[in-house]
Amino acid sequence: MPKEQYLTPNRASGPNSTSRTEPFVKVIAVIATLGGLLFGYDTGVISGALLFMGTELHLTPFTTGLVTSSLLFGAAFGALISGHFAAAAGRKKIIIVLAVIFAIGALGTSLAPDVHWMIFFRLVLGVAVGGAAATVPVYIAEIAPANKRGQLVTLQELMIVSGQMLAYISNAGFNAAWGGEQTWRWMLAVATVPAVALWFGMMFMPDTPRWYAMKGRLAEARKVLERTRAKSDVEWEMTEIEETLSEEENKNKPSLKELRKRWLFKLFLIGIGVAVIQQLSGVNTIMYYAPTMLKAVGMSTDAALFATIANGVISVLMTFVGIWLLGRLGRRTLTMIGQFGCTACLLFIGCISYFMPETVNGQPDMMRSYLVLLGMLMFLSFQQGALSPVTWLLLSEIFPTRLRGIFMGGAVFAMWIANFIISLVFPMLLATVGLSGAFFIFAFIGLFGAVFVIKCVPETRNRSLEQIEHYLHDWLSNDVETRAVRSPERKAESH
Repeated sequence: MPKEQYLTPNRASGPNSTSRTEPFVKVIAVIATLGGLLFGYDTGVISGALLFMGTELHLTPFTTGLVTSSLLFGAAFGALISGHFAAAAGRKKIIIVLAVIFAIGALGTSLAPDVHWMIFFRLVLGVAVGGAAATVPVYIAEIAPANKRGQLVTLQELMIVSGQMLAYISNAGFNAAWGGEQTWRWMLAVATVPAVALWFGMMFMPDTPRWYAMKGRLAEARKVLERTRAKSDVEWEMTEIEETLSEEENKNKPSLKELRKRWLFKLFLIGIGVAVIQQLSGVNTIMYYAPTMLKAVGMSTDAALFATIANGVISVLMTFVGIWLLGRLGRRTLTMIGQFGCTACLLFIGCISYFMPETVNGQPDMMRSYLVLLGMLMFLSFQQGALSPVTWLLLSEIFPTRLRGIFMGGAVFAMWIANFIISLVFPMLLATVGLSGAFFIFAFIGLFGAVFVIKCVPETRNRSLEQIEHYLHDWLSNDVETRAVRSPERKAESH
């Protein structure tokens, strides 16, 4: 493929196509992202359940962190395993298997008789969460038309935060309706409903045209393209897929041994960096421990549960903003906005917690509580409106087709390990350095994340997946000057 072709995509089809999105593509995206809804619900529901299960399961600060983080440890390995099997079995089959694991994990946690079984089933649930995180964005990215890939992949993030919001509403609703120490079991059991819906829906969905083509099933690949693309785009995309695969037909079976190639090793490290900086912002300490933190700054249990719903609502609303921005701003620009904004908000929460008095006239200072909540909402505006959506989109785009499942699994594995460590130590961090110290630490780490974004994050907007692969190969193989990476459109104009 000529270099100008992937640097200057200015034809009527492909990335610059003005064709409307076929309705079937939207149906596929909604069904597949039920995995994201489950991801969000199962990670968010624990924030409220922890307030009730502590007495029955005899939780300590350490076991509280273990119950929360065990899901994340399982998710790390779920991402790694699904990444390997997605290339062999197909993206669709992996998602169907994950739906079954979601249902088993949800029922198991809701019936757990003690903390040991709770941790075990949280690990099982984590395998499904991590697998969905690694597989669903790849599935959508490969089945979506190039000109709508950003918006459709970001639907996964919308479903994740919608699941978290539903979890917060469920937590508050069950508490208001029944209360009592057994409420947490119903909170956890509800997740079986979308798990069954995901399993049933995916039975009727196709696999991706790129996976079919990779397996030599070109007729099936074309059939899927004809159902998911405008007629003017089918031939162009089929040709591009075939050209890319023909370049790779003499290569070995996809494996991590490919990392011996310098450009792929660099790309893999960039993918890991993109995945991990999102977690190092401390986002999931807010998503998992918000009620605990708000109680620590003076709110009652009922007020903390109700206030946490605001976190979910803001997350959903700002994800819509993120989807809108992805159609107008580059991936790199949006990553910078998200990283810089999140770091500033972490510093704000740390300062409020440190400098404002805990009590006024012997009573908890509610102004301090509300300002901490405000800081959380501002943080989530930058996180869910910029950083999280663009993270999942970049991870689904930057890896080569033949290695996408494996590399995506490896990057998401690193993401979940970071998430696991942070979530495990956060309750102990609160007990030792307090809320202000914890957020000052996250803000300090955020400064290093900002340096990574400036130096390493590429721009992939307005390119097909095949064009991105050629573009990143040239950049990382030839050490093209950083300016060209940051502003690919300017480089395209020079050709």
